[in-house]
Amino acid sequence: MIVRHEAVSRLFERGLNPMQVAAISGHKTLQMLKRYTHLRAEDLVALLG
Repeated sequence: MIVRHEAVSRLFERGLNPMQVAAISGHKTLQMLKRYTHLRAEDLVALLG
């Protein structure tokens, strides 16, 4: 489900932590949450400064 993948990734980009994203998305484990998270390399670089 691409929409769910996209939504989870965008929540992380907004700065939410894994527990907050899991609560919103309904994932019961962080392992499953990781499967739906696709962060962009350029966004990670920007977070590092």
